[in-house]
Amino acid sequence: MTKFAYLFERFPSFGQTFCYREVTELARQGVNSPIFAIRNPKGEPPQNWDQRIVERVHYLPGEEQLLREVRQASKKGKLTEEVIGALDEWGRRTDFLRLYQAVYVGLRLQEIGIRHVHAHFAGMAARTAFWIGKFFPITFSFTAHANDIFAPRDFEIGLDKLVDATRVIITETDYAEKFLRERFPGRGDRIHRIYNGLDLAPFARADFSSTPPLIVAVGRLIAKKGFADLIRACRLLMERRKSFRCEIIGEGPLEEDLHQQIAQLGLQGCVELPGAKPQHEIREYLAAASAFVLPSVVDPDGGMDNLPTVIMEAMAAGLPVISTAVGGIPEMVIQSETGFLVPPGDVAALAGAIERLFNEIGLPRRLGERGFQRAKELFSIEKNVRSLLALIDPDNHEAQNS
Repeated sequence: MTKFAYLFERFPSFGQTFCYREVTELARQGVNSPIFAIRNPKGEPPQNWDQRIVERVHYLPGEEQLLREVRQASKKGKLTEEVIGALDEWGRRTDFLRLYQAVYVGLRLQEIGIRHVHAHFAGMAARTAFWIGKFFPITFSFTAHANDIFAPRDFEIGLDKLVDATRVIITETDYAEKFLRERFPGRGDRIHRIYNGLDLAPFARADFSSTPPLIVAVGRLIAKKGFADLIRACRLLMERRKSFRCEIIGEGPLEEDLHQQIAQLGLQGCVELPGAKPQHEIREYLAAASAFVLPSVVDPDGGMDNLPTVIMEAMAAGLPVISTAVGGIPEMVIQSETGFLVPPGDVAALAGAIERLFNEIGLPRRLGERGFQRAKELFSIEKNVRSLLALIDPDNHEAQNS
C-alpha cells in the first residue's frame, strides 16, 4: 500500500514536465500515490498527458468552498483544539489559505491512511505541507529546485522554517545540495541530491542535416534564461556572414521585448519566437537542430537556473549544448566534452562558441554523442525515481532507521 501522497501547487503543468515524468515513472513501477493539486493548470498549451495520471489528481476547491468545508469539519468535531486555535490565531494574515488547505488535505490523507506527503518546490505546496505536519501525524518532504532556494520569496513560513520542519529535502544538483548544506549546517543530514530523471526513449537523435544550421533554445521568456544575449550573439554571427536559423521556444513576460530586439537588430529573417510548444513538438525541434543554446544568467533578484530540464532533453537528443556556469549546469555540460560553457552575459564568447560548432566539421556530433552517454548515466528516470522512493516512502524510512 502506498504510504505517501503528492501535493503540487499545479499539476500537470507545461512548465514542470519533470514532476509529471516523476509521477508517471512511479506509476510504471507500481506506485500510484494520491495526487493533490492546489491549482488547476487551465489555459496552458495542450499536452499529451496520460489520462490515467490526470484522473488521479484531486484539485482543491476555491477559497469560498474551501473555507466552508473546513468550517463544516470543525462543527463535526473533526478538528483538534490545536488546529482550531491555529486557524483563529492566524486569522486573515498573509498566506492564511495554506492553513485551510492543510486541513482539507490532511483530513483526506488521514482517511486513506497516508502518513507522509511530498511537495515540489519550497513554495506554496511545501508551505501547505508544513501545516499538514503541524496539524496531523503526517510528515512531509519537498524537492527544492531553483529560485525557491536561490531567491526565495519572503513568507512567514519561509525556507528556514520549512527546512527545520521537514523530514527530507531533495534537490537536483550537487551545487544546490552544497548551497543548502552551507546555509543550514545543522540540517545537512536531511538534504539529498537526486538528479531529475528523463526517459531517453522518446527522443529521436539529431542528424545534423539542417541547412542552414539550426540553433534551438527552449525556456520561459524571463531574464534568467539569457535569451537577450542569444539574440545579440545572433547579430554578431550575422555580421560575420554566418548562415543560420535560431528558434527560441517558450512564452513569458519578455516576449514583446525580445520581438522588439529581434526587429531592432534586423534579425527577422533568421531568429524566431514560435511560442510555447507541446513536448512532442519540442522533441522534433531538437532532432532537427544543430546545437542547443541556453545562455543562463543570474537575474537582478538573484534568481538563476539549477538543473534546466531542457538541457537534459537536448543531451537526450544527442545535441551539443552551449550554456553558462550557472547553478548546476556544469554538472551536465562538461567543457569541450559535451558542449561549451561561456561566462554569463558574455555575448562575444557565446557567438564564438556557436561559430566553432559551425566551423569544425564533426565536432557537433562528437560532443552530442558524449552528451547522450552522460544523460544516460546521470539521468536514468528509473534509477533516480527509485532513489527518491527510498527517501520519501515512510516504510523505507522506518526500515533504514530500525
